[in-house]
Amino acid sequence: MNILLIHPEYRNTFFGFQHSLHFVSKKAVQPPLGLITVSALFPPGWNKKLADLNVSPIRSEDLLWADYAFISAMYVQKESVEKVLAMCQAYGVKTVAGGPLFTHEYRDYPQIDHFVLNESEITFAPFLQDMESGGNVQRVYETSQFAEMSESPVPDFHLLKNKAYASMSIQLSRGCPFSCDFCEIPTLLGHKVRIKKADQIIKELDALYILNWRGSISIVDDNFIGNKAEIKNQILPSILTWMREHNYPFIFNIQTSVNLADDKELVNMMIDAGIYSTFLGIETPSETSLMECHKVQNSNRDMLQNVIDIQKAGMFVSGGFIVGFDGDTREVFQQQIDFIQQSGIIWAMVSLLNAPKNTRLWEQLADENRLIAVATGNNTDYTMNFIPKMRSEDLIQGYNSIIRNIYSAKPYYQRIRKCLIQLGPINKEVLRIDRYYVQAFLKSILIIGILSKGRGEYWKFLFWTLIHRPGLFLYAIMYAVCGYHFRKVYDCMDNHH
Repeated sequence: MNILLIHPEYRNTFFGFQHSLHFVSKKAVQPPLGLITVSALFPPGWNKKLADLNVSPIRSEDLLWADYAFISAMYVQKESVEKVLAMCQAYGVKTVAGGPLFTHEYRDYPQIDHFVLNESEITFAPFLQDMESGGNVQRVYETSQFAEMSESPVPDFHLLKNKAYASMSIQLSRGCPFSCDFCEIPTLLGHKVRIKKADQIIKELDALYILNWRGSISIVDDNFIGNKAEIKNQILPSILTWMREHNYPFIFNIQTSVNLADDKELVNMMIDAGIYSTFLGIETPSETSLMECHKVQNSNRDMLQNVIDIQKAGMFVSGGFIVGFDGDTREVFQQQIDFIQQSGIIWAMVSLLNAPKNTRLWEQLADENRLIAVATGNNTDYTMNFIPKMRSEDLIQGYNSIIRNIYSAKPYYQRIRKCLIQLGPINKEVLRIDRYYVQAFLKSILIIGILSKGRGEYWKFLFWTLIHRPGLFLYAIMYAVCGYHFRKVYDCMDNHH
């Protein structure tokens, strides 16, 4: 069989970094990890090609070649999914779909031939069996069970055009022990944290190393420390040993819960192993709103100090923030601005609250008759899918004031300074100058330093860095370039709104 794996395009989003990728001559931030993992489950001898629409458009010869098109998508790719399906229909290619969008919405896609839903380590084998036996292939394959991570194969990294991506991705675990009301992870992946064995992870690092990948790898787990004992005793020691033996070819970024700050030993182990940044779901400084959404792991703690402690240990912190909870008052907007500026969190993703399908928040709002749409999956597009308690105009106005006050050139560069000042000694092994950094620097001089508004702040910041933190100049350039992207994204959304 000839299989075409299709990854639809992302809209312009906060973490899509579409406006900063051209500084480093890259097409996309990360590869479609789900699709290349499914690809590794095919029997040997099947022919596979990957079409990542974020890297290049689908070629008509690939559609003519394919017996089946496999499509995986998230909500934010919905628009592109429609176009992909229309193309497949035009070329008479049968379609098979999976991933978060279709797991929730498959009834909305009558034009798709088959769905392989939930975790493909479980649902893919019966689908294949039916196909190969020429028997009755069902339309929907689904399960309420969760796969053992030992069943998960090494993804087909060789299908990727390595040079097109700013970062690679691997997954160590699935599931999260917490149950925040607005989060769909517990429904999609369960509460029990299932984790790969250390040797599985090492095989994936080997595969990327052999393909000559060097640089950034995102560990896409929703909570890297969901199973702390396993991470501390098995995983990190194995990664550290491997990294030392291979002369630190990678730097990792992760997502964790705020309680990472409680375990200094763990933070230091991570930094030794080459993890240089973590994304924290901070959500809100309002204790009332934290309790309202059951974000218990964030309440009754000094989150500002937690962030500063992690940065002082030598790890960058980025964070997610939300406004629009029922308990939010008008004071929350300034509280969010103060928290973000004082913490030195450079990448602060501020969203209006949305209720994804099948979450506790979705059910609660359905009961209260407040739902008005399905969430778009884009955290920064000024939409909400329910009627908030606060007047919508006040909410949008407050949201806008946060964005202006954290992403205008002056406060943004102030925040990078704050971060660089409090950042402890970072692992020198992971600081490598490659040509992409040099290229980004040269392009930033022209685009940010000469052609853009706020150029004065850019030059002040560069000279400040050269005087005060010259060893972190590479990171300074990277964050300046990201700031350019954030300003563009929010300007674009604001004008559209």
